[in-house]
Amino acid sequence: MRPTIYDVAKEAGVSIATVSKIINHKGGISERTKNNVLRVMKELNYHPNIMATALTGKNTNSIGLVLPDLANPFFSELARKIEDRGHELGYSIMICSTDYKKEKELKYIQLLKSKSVDAIILASGFEDEEVISRLLKEKLPVSIVAKNFPSISINTVAIDDFQGGYIATTHLLELGHTKIAIIARDVYSNRERMRGYYQALMDYGVDYKFEFRFATESNVETGTRMAREILDSETGATAFVACNDLLAIGAIQAGREKGFNIPNDLSVVGFDNTIIAEVYDPPLTTVSQPIGDMGKEIMDLTVAEIAGEKGKRKVILVPDLIVRRSTRIRVDEMIDE
Repeated sequence: MRPTIYDVAKEAGVSIATVSKIINHKGGISERTKNNVLRVMKELNYHPNIMATALTGKNTNSIGLVLPDLANPFFSELARKIEDRGHELGYSIMICSTDYKKEKELKYIQLLKSKSVDAIILASGFEDEEVISRLLKEKLPVSIVAKNFPSISINTVAIDDFQGGYIATTHLLELGHTKIAIIARDVYSNRERMRGYYQALMDYGVDYKFEFRFATESNVETGTRMAREILDSETGATAFVACNDLLAIGAIQAGREKGFNIPNDLSVVGFDNTIIAEVYDPPLTTVSQPIGDMGKEIMDLTVAEIAGEKGKRKVILVPDLIVRRSTRIRVDEMIDE
């Protein structure tokens, strides 16, 4: 098996960031460390021709990051983690926010290519497999973060969205809720979270249905509108699973409009565990995505590919449920004895 940049870093006792800096002729590395890493590269037969793109001097040391919505705290926090790791590895990050609009996606990809970025990272919300396949044929390193394209061989860092939807719904079921509504967008990650939601209902023998419609945007206003429509209907929902924290905050606001106490009358679970989940009142029970790990992992995979690594890796991280004060046991009305 051909050695990788990870093998070099491990054998030399240094970080991937240090190996990358040496590959890209960045400063700040002692001669002793540099010589040690070069020695390990030679011993492992990690030959310079494997790193041809990094050694030609044609790199711009810049990476494009295409996000669907920078106003969403999840994506702004993810962008910050990617930018921080990029700085450690000697790369500048060019951030583009598309508002989930295909024409903007295409425009920004063309812009990044014209700037001769060394690679492009696409974040959740990007659905066009044809565009990705075309970029891969052009030999431009492309990575995916916070989303999985199972049918495409591409460096990927994501969470198990199905499991995230499952644990969110299971939490509410174990609190005694059976009328649990869901708010989601028509994007891959949310569809997988919905699969987890339905599987949990099925596993618990709950047959609960309501007239479902996908959210058109991922913001508080949309969450409020959709939750209001559900609460105004005959569904009798006592709990919500929202596929991001902003939609969850919207569901809470809709409940308060109806005079419900959160969580005594209505429980809400979000998704992402962004800063808003901690500071909102009540603090939000939410599925946590390890944003720091995602940012680091996707940058390491991307830089390794720029350096000539062959083969693609899919890193699927495990989500966790953070229980706060927006959920509680369902208490039916007491009957006088």
